[in-house]
Amino acid sequence: MNLKIKCLRERMKSLNMEGMIISNPINIRYLTNIEAEGILLITRKENIYITDSRYIEKVQNTLTIDDEIIVTDVKNISQYDYENFFVFCENVGFEEKYVTYYKYREFMHKYKINNFIESEDIIEKQRAIKDSNEIENIKKACKLTDECFKYLLTYIKKGMTEKQIAFEIEKYFKENGAEGISFPPIVASGINTSMPHAVPTNKKIESGDIITIDMGCIVNGYCSDMTRTIFVDFVQDYYKKVYDLVLKNQLQTLEEMKEGANTKQLFKMVESDFSLYKYDLIHALGHCVGMEVHEYPLIGPHKENILKENMIITNEPGIYIPGKFGVRIEDTVLITKFGCINLTKSEKNYIII
Repeated sequence: MNLKIKCLRERMKSLNMEGMIISNPINIRYLTNIEAEGILLITRKENIYITDSRYIEKVQNTLTIDDEIIVTDVKNISQYDYENFFVFCENVGFEEKYVTYYKYREFMHKYKINNFIESEDIIEKQRAIKDSNEIENIKKACKLTDECFKYLLTYIKKGMTEKQIAFEIEKYFKENGAEGISFPPIVASGINTSMPHAVPTNKKIESGDIITIDMGCIVNGYCSDMTRTIFVDFVQDYYKKVYDLVLKNQLQTLEEMKEGANTKQLFKMVESDFSLYKYDLIHALGHCVGMEVHEYPLIGPHKENILKENMIITNEPGIYIPGKFGVRIEDTVLITKFGCINLTKSEKNYIII
């Protein structure tokens, strides 16, 4: 039995959904391990994967009898078949944040759906709680990220450009077992660190620079995410006050992260401390990590979410002074019943290269 699909079916019942069309390839891979083009139908009694002849063999080699998924070649399906997949389903769910209006209309027409309803992110919410295999894969990705950072501390030299360093990060990950990068690496130095999502430029690394490095990799489909702020030759005095404040809050947040913690309260805790020193927390304090680097839930100011055991989430306070500099420190963290485990273990005190 496919336990993830079984869990999904239970969640569907809570929304009075008798069927669901899943077309987001990330959700499909999460539920089935399938990485081939196609669409997954959850009907009243069956799980059906529709693909075409180019992928049939790959899909069949991926699935086992225990998955209980019927694999069907699209060319063998008639319009009559399409109309009967959900014939006894009053409500059929779709992925409202992924399906375009054009695709929505196509599904409605092809499957003759009586009532097509939003699924309210039930798969994304299910993905938030990781099983042991998922946790192990994210641990491996985090370990490789730590190793990459250790390598960078010996690699980065004055005169190198931000682009060179970003390229080296991608190269290191790919040469050391990662499927790829979680996101394009952020490498920002000097004044460029004031932009949270700075794009690497041809600016050269100079003595006295502050450098922000935000990076992550993918191992067996699962992501890591880590940010460190480092210094070249020495730490200029006007950086220290901000760095110390960010690090203090990052460590305090780690102390508060555990099952039952309220994400909005975590954000407000850091926001309040920053405001005492006339600084703002301008982005989320963190986000879940899994098959995508940004997943549900978010640690932000607008919505209250409760952390649960086996969520993997980031902790990333940052302060940015426009036109001057910025500091961000980020770890990927595993939530437990009574605390959390830091999965990215690179040094966070002043790092001088």
